[in-house]
Formats: sequence, C-alpha cells, structure tokens
Amino acid sequence: MSGTNRRPLSAQSRTAWGDGIDNYGSEPGPPDSPMENKNWNGSQSDTRALSRASKPQSKGCFSRICGGIRSLWATRHTEETKQNRELYVKTTLRELIIYIVFLIIICVITFGMTSTTMYYYTKVMSDLFLDTPNSKAGTFRTLTNVDDFWRYAKEPLMKGLYWETWYNNESVPEAQQGYIYYENKLLGVPRIRQLKVHSNSCVVHEDFKGVIQECFDSYAEGIEDTKPFGQNGVNDNDTAWNYQTESTLGGSSHWGLLTTYSGAGYVQDLALNMSESEKIINNLFDNLWITRGTRAISIDFTVYNANINLFCVIRLFIEFPATGGAIPSWTFRTVKLIRYVSIGDFFIMACECIFVLFILYYIVEECLEIKKHRLHYFKSFWNILDILVIIISLICVAFDVYRSVEVDQKLTSLLVNKEQYSDFERLSYWETRFSNAIAICVFLAWIKIFKYISFNKTMTQLSSTLGRCAKDLAGFAVMFFIIFLAFTQLGYLLFGTQVKDFSSFQNSFFTLFRIILGDFDFQQLEAANRILGPIFFMLFVFFVFFVLINMFLAIINDTYSEVKGDMANMKNEFEMADYFKKGYSRVLDKLNLKRDKIVDIQKALRSADINQDKQLDFDEWRQDLKTRGYADAEIEAMFAKYDIDGDRVLDEGEQKRMQADLADQRVALNKAFNELEGKGTRQGTARRSSSRVSFNDDSGDDSDDEDSGTKSSRTGRTSSGVSYEEFTVLSRRVDRMEHSIGSIVSKIDAVLVKLEAMEKAKLKRRETMGKILDSITESDGTSDEMKREQMERLVREELERWDSETSMTAGSGRGASPGAGSGSSGHGARPRSRPASGQNGDYVVEHITSPV
Repeated sequence: MSGTNRRPLSAQSRTAWGDGIDNYGSEPGPPDSPMENKNWNGSQSDTRALSRASKPQSKGCFSRICGGIRSLWATRHTEETKQNRELYVKTTLRELIIYIVFLIIICVITFGMTSTTMYYYTKVMSDLFLDTPNSKAGTFRTLTNVDDFWRYAKEPLMKGLYWETWYNNESVPEAQQGYIYYENKLLGVPRIRQLKVHSNSCVVHEDFKGVIQECFDSYAEGIEDTKPFGQNGVNDNDTAWNYQTESTLGGSSHWGLLTTYSGAGYVQDLALNMSESEKIINNLFDNLWITRGTRAISIDFTVYNANINLFCVIRLFIEFPATGGAIPSWTFRTVKLIRYVSIGDFFIMACECIFVLFILYYIVEECLEIKKHRLHYFKSFWNILDILVIIISLICVAFDVYRSVEVDQKLTSLLVNKEQYSDFERLSYWETRFSNAIAICVFLAWIKIFKYISFNKTMTQLSSTLGRCAKDLAGFAVMFFIIFLAFTQLGYLLFGTQVKDFSSFQNSFFTLFRIILGDFDFQQLEAANRILGPIFFMLFVFFVFFVLINMFLAIINDTYSEVKGDMANMKNEFEMADYFKKGYSRVLDKLNLKRDKIVDIQKALRSADINQDKQLDFDEWRQDLKTRGYADAEIEAMFAKYDIDGDRVLDEGEQKRMQADLADQRVALNKAFNELEGKGTRQGTARRSSSRVSFNDDSGDDSDDEDSGTKSSRTGRTSSGVSYEEFTVLSRRVDRMEHSIGSIVSKIDAVLVKLEAMEKAKLKRRETMGKILDSITESDGTSDEMKREQMERLVREELERWDSETSMTAGSGRGASPGAGSGSSGHGARPRSRPASGQNGDYVVEHITSPV
C-alpha cells in the first residue's frame, strides 16, 4: 500500500497542528528510512499496540485531583529529593517563591498598621501634657512634690484638656468644644485615681514609738487603705473618698518606676468643661485628698483624631514613695483601634484574609512533615521556628477579631453616655502587645529566609560558624557571667546609694554593659568614692573589656577561619545559577528550532514546485520535506492547515497565505530570541547542526541506520520527548550492541579458560621437572654417561606428553570458538609450546644436565 493511499483527507487532518507552528512532531509518523518504510505496512498495527502498551495507565480523575492537591504541600521534607537533584531544585524554588509572597503579605499588613503619623501624634500630645509650664515654670517632667502636682492639675492639665477659646480669646461654640488642639476629640471624661496605704502599715522601732504615732510603708497591694476618708462635710457617697476594687472599676494594674500598682483605688471623674473640672480639683485640694498614705495618683483619658483615624490613650502617673517627694512617669499609646475606614484599610483587610489562608496552608504543611518525621521533626531549629511563627500568627488573628468587637462595644456605650469615663487603657495595652507580637513575627519571618537560601555555601557561613563554636561559647559564657555578675554586685553595693545608674541590681547590670560599649560617666563613680570608684572602673575595663571580650572574639574568629577553610573545598548543595542557565539555554534552543523549521518550510515552498506550474501538490511538498528530515505526520498536518479546499494541491493564493504566516512567525521568533539573548546571534544553530548528525557518529553495518539517524534526530527534536523514529533506531542499535558485546564476552571467557589451563600446565611442569631431578640425584651408583642418557630419555618423554596435551587444548579451543580462527590457526600454539624437535630438545637436555 502506498503512502498516498493511507494518508487521511486534508479536512480530517487540518487540526493536527492547531493554530500555530508550535506542535511540530506532536504525533508520531511512519519511519523515514527505506528499510523502515519497507516494513512499516506490515507492522503498523503492532507498533500502535506497542505504543499504547508503553504509555502509563491513566489514573482516575479523583486520583489526579488528590495528587494535585497533595502537590501543593510538597516540600523538601515531605518528598524524596535526596536522589533527584532537579526535583530538589524545583521544590526549593517553589517553597522560596511561596514564602516570599507570604513575607510580602505580612510586611504589607504590618506597615499598614503603623506610620510616621503615629510618632508625630504622640509627640504633639506629650509636648502638650509634659512640657507645658505652670505659673512657676514647672512642668510635669519636673514634678517633685505634692505642691507641684496641685499646681500642674490646676493650670497645665486644665488648659491642655479644655480648649474653649480661640487664639483671639473668642469662645468656641459649644458644639465644637471637647477637642484638644481643636482636632482631637476627648472621649468621655478624664479620671483621677489614687492609691493609698493604711496607717501603721510598717513597724516603728521601740525607741521612736513615743514620738512617731503613725507609719506608712511603701506600696504593696496587701496594705492598701480601703476605708473611706475625708473631713466633715464631705459626701460619703462621693467616689473620690470611697475605695473601689479593681473589678468594680474594670481597671488594670500599672507597672510604675518603683513597683506595680493595682487597678483599684479612690477615683474622681472630671467634667466635660473647664469650669466644672476646676471646681472638682479645688474641692479635692481644699479637703486634703492627698494624704501621707498616698502612694500613687494616675490621670487617665483618651483622645481620638478622625483626620488620621488614631487613638491616643494617655496615662500620667505620679508615684509618692515612702521617702517623700514625687516621681512622675507617663505612657502615651497611639493605636489604630478602628481598622477599616479608607480604601487602603480595605486593601489591608484583603491582605489579612490572604495571610489567614497562608497560615492555614503552613499549618497543613507542618502537620504533614510531623506525620512523616514524628519526633525527629522537632530536632530542627527551622521547624521550631515555623511552629513559633504559626502560633504567634494565630494569636494575632484571634486578637484582631477580639479588638474589633471590643472597640465597637465601647464606642456604642460611650455614645449613649458621653459623661462617663472611656476606659481604653486595657484595650490599648493589648493592642501594643499585638503590635509587638506582629513585629516579632515579621522578624522571625525574615530570619526564616535562611532556611531556603542555605543551599549555597556562602549563605551557611553564619549558621555554620555559630553552630560549630556553640560549645566553646557556652563554656566561655559561664566564665564571663561569673566575673560580670561579680562586678555587677560590687558596683551596686559600692555606688547604689549615690549613683542612679547603680541604684538597683538591674540598673547596675545594664550600666556595666553600657561601659563595655563605651557609654559611661567616670566622674559620677569618682564622686561617689574617690578611691574605690577608679579602682572598680580600671579592674572592670581590664578583665572584661581587654580579656574576656577579646577571648570571645578570638573564639568566633578561629571558628570562622575553620569554616571558611572547609567551605573552600566544599561544593554547593546544588547550583541554582546552573539551573537557570539550563532553562535559559532550553528556551534559546526552542526558539532556534522553531526559526529553523520556518526557514526549511519557506525553502520548500520555493523549491518543491518542480514543474513550475505554481500549483504545489502534496507529492512535491512531501518529497521536498522528506529530504529535509521531516516525518509524514507533520508534513501532512502542515499541508492540511493551508489546503482549504481539500484538493491536495496548494494554489498560488494558499501558498502566499502560508508564506505570509511563516514570515510573521519568523519575525516574532526573531524578536523573542533577540530579547532573550541580547544579540541576534544564532548560537543555537551550531547545537542544532551537531544534534542533526549525532547519530552518524555510531558506525554500523546498515546504511539505513545512518540515514534514519540523521532524519530522526531532526524529527525527534520537535517534541518534548523522544519521537518514535529515534526510539526505533536507538532500539536497533542497542540490540546490535548487545549482540556484539555477547561475542566479545564469549571470546574473553575462552581466553580466560586458556590462561587457566596454561597456569595448571606450568605448575605440573614444575612438579615433573622436580621429580626428574630428584630421581637422577638419588641414583648414586650410575656413571655420568648413564645419568645423561637417563635424563635425556625422561625429558624427551615429558616433552612428547606436553605436545599431546597442547594439541588437544588447541583443538578444543578451535571447536569452542569458531569465530576466532580467522586470524590464527591451531599451529600458532605449537611453536610456542614444542621445543622438542632437533636442536631445541638437545639444548633443553644439555641445559638441564650441565649443572649436574
């Protein structure tokens, strides 16, 4: 059956190539060589059956879906990537890309939560309430006693809270009152709270009991004064004079400079205007609200700026220690409690939803890794870091939901009653902790990048150095902290009563660290103790700075040198750059291949019309492209695409349309190639030429192998795998190679058998010669002539026996290996093993008997 008769109609094969030229060789065609075409008709059905059998059985739809879902969580720890380097590279790249997206999302969320506006808002509020002077030029920062507190409460505090006049002294309309700086809405009313200790809370020495009637200890929650107090005429129901518990007030504890204070106490809420609030302050002042037992006073209020959608929760705290005097402190928490207002806020909300999806994704990933590795999972630092990031993220997500609900409830209750105190203190505290947790999460997320870039030996220098010197550093740390803590305690005991930096053990500890960094005040130490101060300073600098710190650096430097030396001879875990270069080269090769195909087809259009009738029939088209190495399937598909009328002939119009399409595709490929390579050179052409003749390097007996090798190398490159023609040629060559190797192995076996027989004969000859010499030596009564004749006789008998054995061996060798007889005959072995004829025999006898 001819090739024309078995070709399908053009209309049936028009869709074989699709819309473009990219699918060359997508279907296997018949063989190209003459020998293969000869046998093709008889074996076409068998070949198709073999092709169907060679394809893997398709999995079910559900199995493919499950496999696709499972591949989403494929990591280096869940897949077997140790033996497959390319899979290792791809998996690492996929993990790194996904993690970079996650890192971008979390950075967008965190930077969307904060801005430089927060700093300026805090600065404006702190300047107003901390640095505004009173009539005696005192500020809150310089507050040192009770008198300073009352002056601050009556003047700077009232002026800062209530802005009831414009800068020209005109009154602000009532509807616009309640704004600080005319922009920041005061939420509810401010609150003043006092904590006291009861009298006789400490023990007075016996010698002073007659003089000192009352004793007020330093603050502790167990000695709080809970009794009502106040002079005659004071309303007993007034909250300023009656103690309320922390649960009643809904307050929270506060960490002051001296100690931690509870959220209970005596409270007084101010009013919404200045006049009423001044009356309240004067009433407290006149009735001695602050007593000897007072240990702390806090002023709390919250403002909201709608322009920037920020809350500022302010607490001004004054501690009254048992020593007398006052110690001021403050907290300004600028937070964004209402999260979603502007378009940018809703974009952040979308990123938060994506962040939640990422957390769920990583939870599943870590669960799969734990399931596979069990307890060994927790031995890796990076796995522990993953768990930590997930836990912090889940806590932050839970608080985000809680914060939104809580703020909504507080604002709803505040709108109902504007004259109540709005307690945002606890919520702002946890919002700050939330920001801290997010900051830690982002920090750990950035550190985690080392997990994915540790494939390069340069990237592992830090972790390798720290890991190798960890034991040395641990031992050194014990020695360091023994000496450091000894100096800490010495400094606290020597200078704690006079120098603020050494006033507590904690302060002394951090002060010594500051001395290591060069931040110290030597004059204070010398003023505190003119002798021990300089001695303490010099000893600390010598032992800690000059000795211990340099030992610490020496350990790290030595370890780093070792790591650097080891890594100089170490190969990268895998070469990422080579992987990208390989992909880049593949793209260039594909572009070159497509461009060369277009050139071949254009040449075929010009040269295939043999009869010059401007009508290109299929036979002329097929004959020209077959000489260029293309298979029947792709020739048929390309012809059918432009044979619109299906008459198996391309007229002039159809040829022009094909040429136009090919020219457009060639221009597009040239543009893409130049963009990738940077220059218009065709470096891939050399590779194409070499691959075209790659099969001709293998010498063979059949000429059809050479022809088919050249053509199949061309058609085989048109698909992503190996074409049928290449597979057939290679299979035939493998069979021929196996046959050749088999004959070579049989020849080697024969040679080995001969060598073994020769070795045995050699040993036997030695044994026989030894017996001959022994027999001649033992015959003492015979003459030399008789010994000579006896020796000659024995030697000739032995040589004749050797000749017979050699002839049998040579004959068996020829019979076992008939193919080996072309180069040598059985006579070739006889001259080498028969020295018994004529002079050779006499020489042997004479050579043996001469020593005797």
